[in-house]
Amino acid sequence: MAGGEQRGAAGGAERVALKKEIGLVSACAIIIGNIIGSGIFISPKGVLEHTGSVGLALVIWVLGGGVAALGSLCYAELGVTIPKSGGDYSYVTEIFGGLAGFLLLWSAVLIMYPTSLAVIALTFSNYVLQPVFPNCIPPYNASRILSMVCLLLLTWVNSSSVRWATRIQDIFTAGKLLALALIIIVGFIQIFKGNYKELTPSNAFNFWMTPSVGHLALAFLQGSFAFSGWNFLNYVTEELVDPRRNLPRAIFISIPLVTFVYTFTNIAYFTAMSPQELLSSNAVAVTFGEKLLGYFSWVMPVSVALSTFGGINGYLFTSSRLCFSGAREGHLPSLLAMIHVKHCTPIPALLVCCLATLIIMLVGDTYTLINYVSFINYLCYGVTIIGLIVLRWKKPKIFRPIKVNLLVPITYLAFWAFLLIFSLYSEPVVCGVGLIIILTGVPVFFLGVYWRNKPKCVNRLIESMTCWGQKLCFVVYPQGGVAEEEEAPSARSRRLASEMAARK
Repeated sequence: MAGGEQRGAAGGAERVALKKEIGLVSACAIIIGNIIGSGIFISPKGVLEHTGSVGLALVIWVLGGGVAALGSLCYAELGVTIPKSGGDYSYVTEIFGGLAGFLLLWSAVLIMYPTSLAVIALTFSNYVLQPVFPNCIPPYNASRILSMVCLLLLTWVNSSSVRWATRIQDIFTAGKLLALALIIIVGFIQIFKGNYKELTPSNAFNFWMTPSVGHLALAFLQGSFAFSGWNFLNYVTEELVDPRRNLPRAIFISIPLVTFVYTFTNIAYFTAMSPQELLSSNAVAVTFGEKLLGYFSWVMPVSVALSTFGGINGYLFTSSRLCFSGAREGHLPSLLAMIHVKHCTPIPALLVCCLATLIIMLVGDTYTLINYVSFINYLCYGVTIIGLIVLRWKKPKIFRPIKVNLLVPITYLAFWAFLLIFSLYSEPVVCGVGLIIILTGVPVFFLGVYWRNKPKCVNRLIESMTCWGQKLCFVVYPQGGVAEEEEAPSARSRRLASEMAARK
C-alpha cells in the first residue's frame, strides 16, 4: 500500500486501491508485535499471585498459549473462508447480520481500541521519562504530552506509507524479541550456574496458598489476556500477499513462538527472583535487569519503551482497517472507506482512531476503562468463534481452504464459557457496564444505518461533510481493488446515489 499507484489492465489507467504489501515476515511481526506488549516486561505477577506456586503459574502460561492457538486456528479458517479485512467484525456481520456486526464495531471504535492505544502510549511515555525522573513518578502533563506526540507521529507514518508502517513493525518486533531473548539467555546461564532452586519440582509446586477454582479462573484470565492480539492479522487480510497461504502460516509460526517466549521468560525471572520478590516488584523485567545485568540494566526500561512503541504502531495499523471495513459495509460514514489518491492509505480512518485515543487520554480514566475493554474483547472472541460453527451449519458447501476439526472451536468455547460465567459472577459491575457500552450501539444502528429514508437536509449535510473531508484528506473510494469488489451492496448503492446527487 505504500507509495506509487497501481495501473489498471486496460489502457494503463491509474487506479487507487489497497495494495498487497504485507508478506509473511511482516504478517508474523503484526501478530507478535501486537501480542507482546509491556505486560511480559512489567507484571507477570498477576498469574503468580492467583496460582500460589511457581509450577502452576508456568502451567497457566502454557495453557494460555494453547487456548490462543485454538482460537487462532478458528480465525485462520474464518480468514481464508471470508477473505475480507476487518477481522471479527467482518465475520460476525457476514454470519449474524448487520446489527451484531455493528455492535461489535461500535464497542471497538468507541472504547476498545482507543483505550488500549491510550494505555500502551502512556506506558511508553512513563518508561521514556523514567531516566529523567528517576526518583518519582513522571509528571501527569509530561506523560500525556509525550504520549500524544508519539501517537501523532505514528499516525503520520501510517498515513504516509504502509511500507514504512510495516518496516517499523518489523524492526520493533525484532527489538522486543531480542530483549526477551536476552532475558531467556541470562536465565539459562543462571540455570547452568545452578541457580534454579525455585524451579525444582519440590519448590515449584510448594503452594503458599491453596488456589480455589475462582483463583485459577482469574489466573487463566490474566494469562489469556497477555496473549490478546493473536487475531489482529485478520484485520488486514486484503493487504496480505497470498492470504490463503500466508494468513495460516503466520498464525502457526507466531503463536507457538510467543508461547515459547512467554514461558521461558517467566522461567528466567524465577532464576533471579523468589516468588515473594517477583510479587513485590512493579516492573519485573527492570528488577531482573538490576539484579543480573549490572551496568546494562538500562536495557530493560528501554526494551519496554521500544516494545510499547511497536505496539502503538500495530494497534493503529489494524484498528484503522476495522474503521475502513465498517465504512465500506455502510456501518460508518462513507468518508472512512476512502484512501489517499497517492499513498493509498486510509487516512480518514487513521485520523478517527487517533482522535478517539486522544479524547480518551484527555477525559477518560484510562486504567478503569481497560477493565471494561477486557470483558468486551473476550466476549467478541467467543461470539466470533460461535459464528464459525453457525457458518458450518448455514453454508456447509462453501469453499474452505482450511477446515479445522469441530473439537477445536468446541474446546475453545468451553474455556471461554467457563471464564465468561466466572467473570459475570465475580465482577458483575464491570461486566454489566461492558454490556451497557455494547448495547448503546442499538439506537445508533437504527438511526444511522437501518433508517434509510432520512430527510434531504440530513443527506445534504452528510454529503457536504464527506466532500469537505475528501478535499481535506485528498482521498477517494478504492477503484478496481479488493475493497470495491467486495463492497456490501447496500453501501455501494448509497455511495452511487451520493455521487449522482453530488453531480446534480
